[in-house]
Amino acid sequence: MNDQIPVLIIGGGPVGLATALELASHGVASTVVESRPEVSWARPRAKTTSARTMEHLRRWGLAGVLRERAPLPQAWSDQVVFCTTLLHREVTRFDRAFALDLLHDELVAEGGQQVPQPLVESVLRERVAALPACTLVTGATVTALAQDADGVSADVRAQDGTVSTLRARYAVGCDGARSVVRHTLGIGLDGDDDSRPNYNIVFRAPGLAARVPHGDAVQYWVLNPKQPGLLGRLDLDGTWWCIGIGVDATAGAADPVGMVRNLIGDEAGEIAVEVVAADPWYSRMRLADAYRVGRVLLAGDAAHLNPPWGGHGFNTGVGDAVNVGWKLAAVLQGWAPDTLLDSYEHERRAVAAGTIEAATRNMGTLTPELGDPRLLGTDEEFAQVRPLIAEAVRRSKDSEFHSLGLVLGTSYAGSPIVDAGPVREPDEAHYTPGAAPGERLPHTWLGPTESLYDRLGPGFSLVGDLTEPAAARIADGARRLGIPLTELAFAGAADLFDAPLVIVRPDQHVAWRGSDVERPEELWRRLTGHTG
Repeated sequence: MNDQIPVLIIGGGPVGLATALELASHGVASTVVESRPEVSWARPRAKTTSARTMEHLRRWGLAGVLRERAPLPQAWSDQVVFCTTLLHREVTRFDRAFALDLLHDELVAEGGQQVPQPLVESVLRERVAALPACTLVTGATVTALAQDADGVSADVRAQDGTVSTLRARYAVGCDGARSVVRHTLGIGLDGDDDSRPNYNIVFRAPGLAARVPHGDAVQYWVLNPKQPGLLGRLDLDGTWWCIGIGVDATAGAADPVGMVRNLIGDEAGEIAVEVVAADPWYSRMRLADAYRVGRVLLAGDAAHLNPPWGGHGFNTGVGDAVNVGWKLAAVLQGWAPDTLLDSYEHERRAVAAGTIEAATRNMGTLTPELGDPRLLGTDEEFAQVRPLIAEAVRRSKDSEFHSLGLVLGTSYAGSPIVDAGPVREPDEAHYTPGAAPGERLPHTWLGPTESLYDRLGPGFSLVGDLTEPAAARIADGARRLGIPLTELAFAGAADLFDAPLVIVRPDQHVAWRGSDVERPEELWRRLTGHTG
């Protein structure tokens, strides 16, 4: 394995695999090195795949595959229920959570999907393993990394102990919170860790669902002061997950079944519970000092860590993968300079910082803060306190379950590779489509199953009224510079984009909009990272 490969991806979790798929969508080869021989199904980790991540999966031809294999159909439920225990009183509920209600909605090409992370990872693994452009090496570990002016060298130790050297033009560290790549580069990970412990349990309780009085929900938040936490179903065949908030590893291991029964509200032990896996953890709020050193870049948990409340961590990592993937492809294919890669940190580090802030706010009010002993009291006491708690829940948690502004409203306005334009104040909860430079291209359906996004090219796309004189000049400028450009006539541009023409980046974000451009080649150089 001594031939130089275009991109070495260190870490084959969802973010590393997504990076390989993004590169492959541009015709760029990569090698993924992952230490785990198989995907572990015992710990579900992330369970929410956002609408934006599903749009990326659609580009890679995998959104339908994931939905078909997901144990909870998208239309099964979009509810989040707050209750005293799973089997007892309901306090309040949210509907339209996590964009699960967006079924063929005009806002998005794909709605959200509840699905355990191991299944997402398995679907990505299978596609990566099947693509000629991708090489997936499992059961192997990168033990050393060095770079020079021409490339990156990595020592890779196989399961049998033999060590070989891989040589690559660039490398991407997707190797998680304890990233060897980040450590080797000397990049710090600043921030804090939450002092409160949490304890995850996956358990089997086949008869439980039929006894739940609250109906189907993707999450049940338990406000039991004796044991606060949350639960949800992993499938429709009796497998559940739960989190005991404030439960440390020692207490959780001592009586995991007792913790589950306290959340369920089954003090008598009438429901059979089988613990499948357990996992103690703490929330971490950390951000890497830098995302790039020379020819090595960081993505996913190697670059940022945030609490899981709101379900943004894994999805933020996929956004990293798409951003770094198309830019590496542009550089390796010769239509953009190496300086384009500097925009990766500029764009994605700010997104991670905002996501960490939002998730930390969500963490600020969890079930222990919302619990009240009167919720477990008489009917009169419950009726008295319920409106107060319901209002506190609504105020503190609405943006956690309704976060389309954060999910779809990511803007790269102010990026050095985006044309100047208006900058909107961020709104974490609400999303209003806009086509200002930096924003995600507003979505629309062109037919019953065809999205505007389906017509965009793998490189840049010029979308709108192609009879405008500027359209030919923009296209000619791209051709002269060797920049891949798809020209897409779209009659609704003026109404949807507030301009007759937009240039759309490979990641579906607007790079430029307008009706004319005086120096198209100069514009293209700016959009592709030329700094001189």
